Amino acid sequence: MNELKVTALFDLEFTDARSLLERASYPWECLPYLKDYIPVCGADLSREEYDHPAESIWIHRSAKVAPTAHIGPRVIIGPGAEVRHCAFIRGDAFIGREAVVGNSTEIKNALLFDQVQVPHYNYVGDSVLGYRAHLGAGVILSNFRSDKGNVPVHFEERRVDTHLRKFGAILGDGADIGCNSVLNPGSIIGKNTVVYPLSMVRGVVPAGHIYKNKNEIIRKESIC
Repeated sequence: MNELKVTALFDLEFTDARSLLERASYPWECLPYLKDYIPVCGADLSREEYDHPAESIWIHRSAKVAPTAHIGPRVIIGPGAEVRHCAFIRGDAFIGREAVVGNSTEIKNALLFDQVQVPHYNYVGDSVLGYRAHLGAGVILSNFRSDKGNVPVHFEERRVDTHLRKFGAILGDGADIGCNSVLNPGSIIGKNTVVYPLSMVRGVVPAGHIYKNKNEIIRKESIC
């Protein structure tokens, strides 16, 4: 399961939440601790560089936040980030440097690395998005099973129990998800992998691949 580990999916130089991820072998293990980590991390931030408009909310002075955006409890928004019109950040969210949270996008219990783009009508719940990961318009990271059971990760022939009832997706650095795709709970997309628009993804898509459909997943270098 080495390809599912934090070290395989991310370059930790591109997040100010590095100390949280370094505690975990697998990235989903950090999700239950975000709500406690953010206030501790925020308390150490520079008062000259960060506004602190409400308890457990820190916004870097260089970030752009639309007046119509909702910023819930326990949120850090990093330098140069942009939070656009009607974004709904409803708590336990760590938004990296120069990340974009777009119009009508909802963020809940999520960690976004630097330069992540979730720019149009996205739902990002209980997820970790690596450096420069991108969601096309309308992409949904589904985080809850209909039977209300724990969310597993389906990897090769194994079913790995994450012990989480809510868990969306993990996107490695540079992953790019096409418009109106749905990633089912427990999906993991490897580094620099591309998912075609209108896809329905379940399980693990390895790094450096193109996901056309569940029966056609090809290596990028195999394309002429």
